[in-house]
Amino acid sequence: MAWLARALQADARDDARAAVAACARGLDALEEHQMRLGATELRAYGTAHGAELATLAQRDALRRGDVRRLLFWSERWRATAVAARSAPIREDKELAAELEALRSVSRLLGETEMAASRRNALERERRRLEAAVQARTRRRPGSHNPGEGGFNLEELVDELGPNTLIELVTVDSVLHVIVVKGRRVRLHTVGTIPERDVQMNRFVLRRLAHRPSQPEGELMLKHAGTRLEAALLGGAAADLGDGPVVVIPPAQLAAVPWTLMPSLGDRVVTVAPSAATWLRARRIRPPSRRRVALVVGPGLATIGAEVAPLRSRYPDAVVHGHGSATADHVLRALDGAWLAHIAAHSTFRADNPMFSSIRLDDGPLTVHDFERLGRAPYQMVLAGCDSGVAAPVGADELLGLASSLGPLGAAGIVASVVPVNDVAAVPLMLALHDALQGGARLPEALLAMRRAAGDDPLARATAHSFLALGA
Repeated sequence: MAWLARALQADARDDARAAVAACARGLDALEEHQMRLGATELRAYGTAHGAELATLAQRDALRRGDVRRLLFWSERWRATAVAARSAPIREDKELAAELEALRSVSRLLGETEMAASRRNALERERRRLEAAVQARTRRRPGSHNPGEGGFNLEELVDELGPNTLIELVTVDSVLHVIVVKGRRVRLHTVGTIPERDVQMNRFVLRRLAHRPSQPEGELMLKHAGTRLEAALLGGAAADLGDGPVVVIPPAQLAAVPWTLMPSLGDRVVTVAPSAATWLRARRIRPPSRRRVALVVGPGLATIGAEVAPLRSRYPDAVVHGHGSATADHVLRALDGAWLAHIAAHSTFRADNPMFSSIRLDDGPLTVHDFERLGRAPYQMVLAGCDSGVAAPVGADELLGLASSLGPLGAAGIVASVVPVNDVAAVPLMLALHDALQGGARLPEALLAMRRAAGDDPLARATAHSFLALGA
């Protein structure tokens, strides 16, 4: 990369102005190239080429002690791949046929009794179909259009209103927290990212979900949340005020159960991959018709127990389950809906996140299937396990089920970052929908859900397993 070479040369001779200018030109060129790629995963992985340019500019901002410039450069190259949707694939009949075949093979592989030779043959066919789907999506042309302009701090401040934004930034393995409240922008340096503490908190939630009768559960939750807050927010926790908070984490911290932290547990909290994507989500207009879709997948311990009472709350809802929850039916119901609730098992594929899926009656509905939507639901509740987990790729990008919905028009998503207890989730989901029907947005409804959990450690662990993503 010529611009990276120029930036490094200028940095070596202590010419900060020339180095930053070269970083800007290089990122512009990379973004133009990136948007020529039709497939989301190619755009996401491609951002790695700009990571060094962005880091050079961030270092310069830190040397200057200029927090606003640090925020600008952190936003400049964050979540650019998910800022725009992939090239439309709704009319690609061959891709639809390959995805349908993949669902059929995956469903057959879910059968428990099968000869080893047949299972091996089906596994080979599954791998062949996945490769064919990837090859086909990667051949799609891009839009040739760069993203929607640069980051504007004044626009962000105006839109934030009473919200406080905290953006976590890593530069040379050091974690910094930028706090934007009103027109004040402050910087807190925390230290190295505590990978062990992050993993331990998710472990605590999983343990309480599957071993609920633990008398020490409340103490475990409190201890885990306190440690997590100290490790990730440090002194920034005392700088948040009392209002709603928007959390912008780096990709490797996207699956953190943020509301476990004492400073965030009893307030409205939203998580987004970048401040720019939060701004775009805030400005998405809801559909004129308040159409609701309710979906129940197979194999749930509760058999989708929340859906029957939800159907009485939304009498005009389109409902699919117990045989009718097929990919075609579900995608038609989701397309352009005002609200969708999917009670189904979900699977995160760390080896290939674009094949992360929701289990339906005819097999898995993958991220590639979601990209066939004309418009994602305005609000979406993914009640299954790990539905909010995504893989960090490229410079600071995420690939997974929930992360795919923002570019398709979803303003808000509720999803889990750990496996949840299906039985405990049912009354909590009803509390969430009660708040929605009272006029709350998803982040506000999620706070109502956490409050409805009361003092029961199992219910609280389940509630803290869900995040409000988007806006």
